[in-house]
Amino acid sequence: MASDNRKLLHIQLGPVQIDVPETVGYYGGLAAAVAFGLLEPPLAAFIAAVPLIKILTERGSPIPVRFVAEILQGAAKPVGSDADGTVRLAAPERAQRDTQKVEAAAKPTAATRHPASV
Repeated sequence: MASDNRKLLHIQLGPVQIDVPETVGYYGGLAAAVAFGLLEPPLAAFIAAVPLIKILTERGSPIPVRFVAEILQGAAKPVGSDADGTVRLAAPERAQRDTQKVEAAAKPTAATRHPASV
């Protein structure tokens, strides 16, 4: 992720941080592509949803929501979902800690992996 110090204008709405110039460019470019007939509206809507899908996978969302969001994020890989998000969480470290806690709780213990023989 690029350094936030070089960014011109950010707006923070609760836990969501919006990079205004990049967001205007991102969604404005999509709107122009639809207006000029370069993209069909359903495809443009999917591309427009990519930043929101990324938020659902970063946030401590319920497991079913994260599962669906990660499937959609995988489908969005060809669209460039690995680029810096124009809409992102303000504190991704907290989301990472929450994810690690969930993953640690889901891991089987050594006793369940290798049951003792009778």
